[in-house]
Amino acid sequence: MVVAMDKRSNVNGDPGAGDQKKKGEGFDPSAQPPFKIGDIRAAIPKHCWVESPLRSMSYVVRDICAVAALAVAAVYINSWFLWPLYWAAQGTLFWAIFVLGHDCGHGSFSDIPLLNSVVGHILHSFILVPYHGWRISHRTHHQNHGHVENDESWVPLPERVYKNLPHSTRMLRYTVPLPMLAYPLYLCYRSPGKEGSHFNPYSSLFAPSERKLIATSTTCWSIMFVTLIALSFIFGPLSVLKVFGVPYIIFVMWLDAVTYLHHHGHDEKLPWYRGKEWSYLRGGLTTIDRDYGIFNNIHHDIGTHVIHHLFPQIPHYHLVDATKSAKHVLGRYYREPQTSGAIPIHLVESLVASIKKDHYVSDTGDIVFYETDPDLYVYASDKSKIN
Repeated sequence: MVVAMDKRSNVNGDPGAGDQKKKGEGFDPSAQPPFKIGDIRAAIPKHCWVESPLRSMSYVVRDICAVAALAVAAVYINSWFLWPLYWAAQGTLFWAIFVLGHDCGHGSFSDIPLLNSVVGHILHSFILVPYHGWRISHRTHHQNHGHVENDESWVPLPERVYKNLPHSTRMLRYTVPLPMLAYPLYLCYRSPGKEGSHFNPYSSLFAPSERKLIATSTTCWSIMFVTLIALSFIFGPLSVLKVFGVPYIIFVMWLDAVTYLHHHGHDEKLPWYRGKEWSYLRGGLTTIDRDYGIFNNIHHDIGTHVIHHLFPQIPHYHLVDATKSAKHVLGRYYREPQTSGAIPIHLVESLVASIKKDHYVSDTGDIVFYETDPDLYVYASDKSKIN
């Protein structure tokens, strides 16, 4: 178990960091980097910063055509032997569509704000994501990545929040595959210790000037939701479940798994920050690149995540080149992803292992690491151990 460090500490004073230091040959991932973000920016070729609306739209056309073709084929063949294959493939394409909408939210889809907004609404509303609600909270995530209190996506729970959760809630949050189904709940309620809804224009997530944007996105989401209900009356709920519902669940699992793995589960414990120890650069350097095998191209290289987090304005189709050019500046702060086979089975092990041990961080200290609750998986009947 790794304990918290205050801003005067280093890994030498952390009894849980000894093994990390040995594994990392003395490298301290929480140390101030010997470079500035401008050094990384300067290493990235100029072409990597250029958005091409035509190229971005070509990916949209590709993905929409693939989604439509799969749906038509599945309905036409209508074989229970093939439905599971359809669900896996279509759910993956829903996730690819989300990534393109994600580029719209960052402005890396094009340099035309209206095009970004229109395409983002179409893509995200189709997969039941409120575009502006998500876009604004995701912006908060990028601006505060690696910050214990201010980060927004899979942020660690401070010990006081964690220990105030009912045991049943802890089990739901830290037992695979349940955390991989959390995204719809997050959109409605955010994470423990935080309040607000991505659908509510008056949520604390948003500034008063953003309320009209949220209302627009919630309206678009509602139109899609009502459309699905109408289709259920026309074709039957089972048909809508098979064609859309199950792929949506697969998409949610992709989203939760990928976003979790980009910030958790590395072999080496990575820091989270508070107070004066946090900076945009140090927080971004705690993100992790992942190799997803055959899915890298399908989901638009979202696994190339470190450079994306530091420079979200870079289009997805330039991330690989940008990362190759910047790695020599990042040095040990860049963690080369484990090479995947065709199917990234190795990431399942990383995901499960992290969820079993990365439960909360200390309430104090400006540099902290995840700690493990040894009693989390004790049977509920053993009251003395749980309490």
